[in-house]
Amino acid sequence: METISSLPVTLTSSAKEELARLFGANTDASKMLRIGVKGGGCSGLSYVLEMDEKKERDEVYEIEGLPCLIDPAHQLYLFGMEIDWKTGLDARGFVFNNPNASSTCGCGTSFAV
Repeated sequence: METISSLPVTLTSSAKEELARLFGANTDASKMLRIGVKGGGCSGLSYVLEMDEKKERDEVYEIEGLPCLIDPAHQLYLFGMEIDWKTGLDARGFVFNNPNASSTCGCGTSFAV
């Protein structure tokens, strides 16, 4: 398995800690963190952040020490994106800071390009 060195997505330290906590108990070595997009949501596309098995088209990245899967077709929508984790009163959860989004919804989990 080849790991690609240029990173389309970055993680803040708080996002890395939360992902490590959520997926650290993963005992299935065949699964990695998938970062992607799918159709849907109130703005047209929504983000995917889940544990998944590698598919034939996937590229493998090591982002902040976490092995991640990204479908090359999704990189257009994800390149330069930063994933953050917020725990404040006004926002709790993963926040996707995407420079490619022309608009986002109020919840921050869907976007348009």
